[in-house]
Order: sequence, then C-alpha cells, then structure tokens
Amino acid sequence: MAFIYYITQVHLDFGAVKLLPQECERIGMRHPLVVTDAGVRAAGVLGKALAALGATPYQVYDQTPSNPNEAAVRAATQLYRSYKCDGLVAVGGGSSIDLAKGVAIAATHEGPLKTYATIEGGSTKITERVAPVIAVPTTAGTGSEVARGAIVIVDDGRKLGFHSWHLVPRTAICDPELTLGLPPLLTAATGMDAIAHCMETFMAGAVNPPADGIALDGLERGWSHIERATRDGHDHDARWNMMSASMQGAMAFQKGLGCVHSLSHSLGGVDPRLHHGTLNALFLPAVVKFNAAAESMIKERRLARMAHAMGIGSCDSQGTQIAEAIRDMNARLGLPSGLAAIGVTPEWFDRIVEGALADHCHKTNPRLASADDYREMLRASM
Repeated sequence: MAFIYYITQVHLDFGAVKLLPQECERIGMRHPLVVTDAGVRAAGVLGKALAALGATPYQVYDQTPSNPNEAAVRAATQLYRSYKCDGLVAVGGGSSIDLAKGVAIAATHEGPLKTYATIEGGSTKITERVAPVIAVPTTAGTGSEVARGAIVIVDDGRKLGFHSWHLVPRTAICDPELTLGLPPLLTAATGMDAIAHCMETFMAGAVNPPADGIALDGLERGWSHIERATRDGHDHDARWNMMSASMQGAMAFQKGLGCVHSLSHSLGGVDPRLHHGTLNALFLPAVVKFNAAAESMIKERRLARMAHAMGIGSCDSQGTQIAEAIRDMNARLGLPSGLAAIGVTPEWFDRIVEGALADHCHKTNPRLASADDYREMLRASM
C-alpha cells in the first residue's frame, strides 16, 4: 500500500525571510537557536535572517562543518540547553539544516546519535518530543527544508541517515533572494544535487504518482535554469526556479532515492571533504544506465519521460542520451570530469561499496545493485 504525505508549510518568494517572526510565533518558538555556518555569516546572509527576527531573542551556532558530524551536534546541543532554547532556526545549505535536525533529536532524546539512525532501526525511536525546526535554505540543492531526513557523520565515522516525519521542519522559508550572488561552482554543484533528487526519486520504484509529477516538474525547472543561474548569480527568474526545483526534489524523494545517493553517502563518509552535490552529479550518468533495465523503468517509460522534461529529442532504451546529456551539462557548468579529478582512487572502491550496500537508499533503487554492480558504476564514474 502506498503512503503519501504532503508535507509541511512552505513560503516560496523573494523577501519571504521577513516572515520569520510570525512563523516563530505560530509555532510557539520564543527563544530559538539559529544554526548556520561561518560562510553564510561572512557572506552577510545570516545578518538578513537575524535582522528579520527583530525583537525575538536568539542564540547563534555558526560552526556547522561542510559535512555535519556528531561532534558539531553535541556542541550546538550544549548551546541550546545552556540558553534554554525552545526551537531551531536553520539558516544555510543542507549541512546547517541537517545539523539542526541532529540537534532537534539530541536535545530531546537520550543516548548517542547513532541510536536514532535509520539503518540501526532508530527511526521509530524519534518521537514527537523533537525540538521544532524552521528551515531557511540559502542554497538551491538539498531540499532538506521539506525533507524528513538528515545526514550526519556519527562518531564511528559512518555517514548515516536519520528519518522521521517528526524531523520535517515546521516551516520552510524559501527566499531566492538569499541565493543571489552564490558563487558559480557552488550554484552548479547544489543545482545538480536538486536535479539528481528529481531524477533519482522519479526512477525509484515506489508507487507515488504525486511525487512523480512533482519530480518531473522540478527536473524541467532545474534543467532549464541551472546554466542561467550559474552564469548570472543575480538572474532572479533562474534563482526562483532553482529554489523551487530544490524544494520539489525533496518533496518527491519521500518515494526513496537509490544508487546515486548510496554511493555519494558512502564516499562522503570515506572523504568528508567531497561535496555531496558534486558526487551526485558524477554518479548520475552511470546509475541512469544501470537503472534502464529495471522493469518499472521500462513499463512506465521513465527514461522517455525524463528525456522529455530535459528537452532531449529522443532516448534509447539504455539511457545513453540522458547519461551523455548529464555529462555534457556537468562540463558546461565547470564541474569535475569524474571521480579521478577529485582525488578518488580505485583503492577506495571496497570501502565505498561496503558503505553503499549498507546505506538506507540502497534498497529503494528500482534495480537492486550487487557489489560488482557498484564497482562497475564507480569505474564508469572515474
């Protein structure tokens, strides 16, 4: 039986950040901890959110690492408790939003964070006691502002997913103005993250027609606007559409994701310096070709429907045209040509494959991958 849930309150508009005080009041958040990172502060974006908060008292944690980890969750949780905060406002990309979700768990639940990880059977242990979160994304990529999950590197080094409907932010304030001037390479990498979400969740085998429709529309918006947004960071129309594509991809991926994310999560655990969106962009061509043989892909014409959304005139049954279109897009955006270009070597493959097979996205791929399948995808992505 399909379970379909849509999802939370979203404000999508230029200037939407000004709604922060009313959303805090609506939720009953009187003293939030604002979770962000040093880059968002330095860029002046945090200042806009804090100015919007007005008279609302707050504390700030601005040390979110690029790949959030359990040590940062502990540090932010200590600040949260010390100042008797009653909720979290995440201002930043997926890292800050995911860290805020980690704090929402840690501040209200006992035990080490891995206790609540999905692959540890921890999802049902996450209760309604979680601290409320308001998410204010400053990149158009992860969609964590409307997602039920978070990715955190726990103390034993694993990059794990935490999933619960209780973790969905109470409000997503999607203000494209906060993304104006985002550097081109970060625009490209986060934008391809959003596109990967739309494509991979559309390929996932679960039954969820509304998610499929949202994902296809998000793919069309993202694919047709990412180059403009990357080329001109102040293109308002492109920024609005990329923000929407990001939000839509995450709204849809309640269906599940697949091998792209299994590999990205695992490799991101092996080398936390690697950018998640960039990894998704590099793995996507090989995974599209691997998925092409899945029964659900063939039966529901998923390759042809994605090709149509991307403006590709024709598509063969092996997904070659889509894969090549993605590689060409990566090149035009200035992203790395493959895994070798970012320092990945074949000696890492065993560790990456081991992590991918254990990842929570592994079983929701439309075609179950073996260890050998993952190795071939890695070779094809080098």
